[in-house]
Amino acid sequence: MRPDSLPAFFPDRARIAVLTVEPVGVLDYLAPEDGVRQGQLVLVPLGPRRVLGLVWGEGVGDFDLAKLRPVARVLDAEPFQPGFLDFLTRAADYTLTALPLMLRMATRAPDLDQPPAARRVIVPAGDPPPRMTEARQRVMQVMADHGGASFAPSELAQLAGVGTAVVKGLVSAGTLAEILAPRDLPYPRLDPSLPGKPLAADQQAAADDLRQAIRGGGYGTTLLRGVTGSGKTEVYLEAVAECLRAGRQALVLLPEIALSAEFLSRVEARFGERPGEWHSGVTRAERRRLWHMAGRGEVGMVVGARSALFLPFRDLGLIVVDEEHDSSYKQEDVVYYNARDMAVLRASISKAQVVLASATPSLESWVNAASGKYRRLDLRSRYGQAELPDMAAIDLRAEDMPLGRWISPALASAVDARLEKGQQSLLFLNRRGFAPVTVCRACGEQIACHQCDARMVEHRFQNRLVCHQCGETRPIPTACPSCQVEGKLAAIGPGVERIAEEVAARFPNAKATVLSSDLFHSARALKDTIAEISDGDTDIIIGTQIVAKGHNFPRLSLVGVIDADLGLQGADLRAAERSFQLMRQVAGRAGRHAGKAPGVAMLQTHQPDHPVIRAILSGEDEAFWNAEAGARQVTGMPPFGRLAGIILSHPDLGVVSDFARHLAAHAQPLRDAGAELWGPAPAPIARVRGRHRVRLLIHAPRQAAVQSAIADWLAPHKPPTNLRLSVDIDPQSFL
Repeated sequence: MRPDSLPAFFPDRARIAVLTVEPVGVLDYLAPEDGVRQGQLVLVPLGPRRVLGLVWGEGVGDFDLAKLRPVARVLDAEPFQPGFLDFLTRAADYTLTALPLMLRMATRAPDLDQPPAARRVIVPAGDPPPRMTEARQRVMQVMADHGGASFAPSELAQLAGVGTAVVKGLVSAGTLAEILAPRDLPYPRLDPSLPGKPLAADQQAAADDLRQAIRGGGYGTTLLRGVTGSGKTEVYLEAVAECLRAGRQALVLLPEIALSAEFLSRVEARFGERPGEWHSGVTRAERRRLWHMAGRGEVGMVVGARSALFLPFRDLGLIVVDEEHDSSYKQEDVVYYNARDMAVLRASISKAQVVLASATPSLESWVNAASGKYRRLDLRSRYGQAELPDMAAIDLRAEDMPLGRWISPALASAVDARLEKGQQSLLFLNRRGFAPVTVCRACGEQIACHQCDARMVEHRFQNRLVCHQCGETRPIPTACPSCQVEGKLAAIGPGVERIAEEVAARFPNAKATVLSSDLFHSARALKDTIAEISDGDTDIIIGTQIVAKGHNFPRLSLVGVIDADLGLQGADLRAAERSFQLMRQVAGRAGRHAGKAPGVAMLQTHQPDHPVIRAILSGEDEAFWNAEAGARQVTGMPPFGRLAGIILSHPDLGVVSDFARHLAAHAQPLRDAGAELWGPAPAPIARVRGRHRVRLLIHAPRQAAVQSAIADWLAPHKPPTNLRLSVDIDPQSFL
């Protein structure tokens, strides 16, 4: 694979971007005898420490070479391509992130400062052992799941949840072998000449269009919109195949780790080998290996979470953002960025193609396609003979609902009908735990977090109260913490655990499974549970939004939304959009397989005439997007205007409030740029982890130079000690 250009060479001195937490910035160092190239990773002295640095440019030359400290060591890694450095710079400028923090995003692989070396690894060697135990089976399953990849003995044991003695036993039996191997190996080449699945006419047309765009070799963004189950994945895998044929690298971003197992199997079936993986469930050794192979061009395809966008690809030709509307692509910690938007930026610099795939695209992408900025390809029917689910509302005002029950008689009757036919039902409620509020019926006290202005959520499966803001937990008390009266604490409202309790009572002979992120200790445990559901080992699935993200459950024919009104509450400008997307996506899990039972989605609601509910039931998606776009345009809200959030926090409310008012009083640079400043105001969750939070919101016309105005506004004002100031360009959440 070709680099985009040869990095510049510096024989004497170099500017090194120092990758430390503290804002050191870019410093001059003396180059080693052989010189250095732009983009190389180096170890440099900083005070008494040795720290990681990146060669940024030529030394400025304004003082004696003899006064410079020398580079300690050049790391054994491919130099970052100039285009990648340009991407990091522009991403830092757009998000108003300090460059060292952005560079740290690009070096988030373990042991980069370690020299290459051999290590002892476990590899497949022979037939299964004569005596196969459950523990041994788990080890073999891990090896199979990872395509025969090599692991250190301890890593393999940890992934399988067994002791190292089990691994050693399989080595002694000859089933596995322990060998010395290079630390980092290239990935097997994917074969784009293998045939993919037969495509329907609209799929074939979309695949041909994407192939032609990739052959053109330039930049472009395509919105691939298809109803749930329409075969979007098969279409963009054809684009991946064309990218591989061109000798370039492809990146597919997924919104949820649990989706990767099924997706990796589909990739292996299409190309004969598994791609590289990049997410929190991957071992340290595999993350290091993938990071190096991406830079050397020795991995053709990577499947990963949003941070995979910051891998140092040698020649990136295609980026696919699957479920591009998903909120998980927005990072809201340390570096605030939206991976969907950064994917478009990176592709424009790398002369690559971007495919944004979704059944319910974000309004930003919809407007960009409508204006001609993005191309748009539509898949209007489900793959094969599968039909879209029928949609119906259950008007809870007309249902005879027993006290303390949340499944209506109409929905319960529909579940009974599926159980009789051996089909699966999904009950959806986007609320974790057992109940969102625990209140004392003696004094009225609602149990709150000690560190946050948030109520504790009862998680009865764990017998704990949990704060969903900071993670604080405590046992469920028997007496009210305020008045000390026993037996008066009551759980108010439903979460998925409460629905599970009701399901157990209402359908005693059915096997139910709860899918909620807090109930799984590892990514593997979640993947295993989803695989069991796909295999039909569950009658009733009870889940939060995790079930809406691209899963295929062949026996699932009924989706029941417990509270369709939940997301319609509040003043969030994206409330209607998110509710529409979420309920459309979860409804789309039903009836996805041809020859199986047709799907039905039933929405329990007290507001059957709400515009969002009507839009979901009618299937008139374009009318909904047009109406939503019109409402945003009138008010100048995104994507027709710009927003930026300023989040201040400090342990002392007076300190953070005073500084927020000080900033607001000196906001002339914002006004000069045509922007308005709203606030300061307490954040909706005004205290998190003991820190008081205040927000300011900037609203500006679409073409306003918001970033430079914010930089000019904030630069003269030094925050008080221990005050954190974060800038969120294009905020998605206002908590």
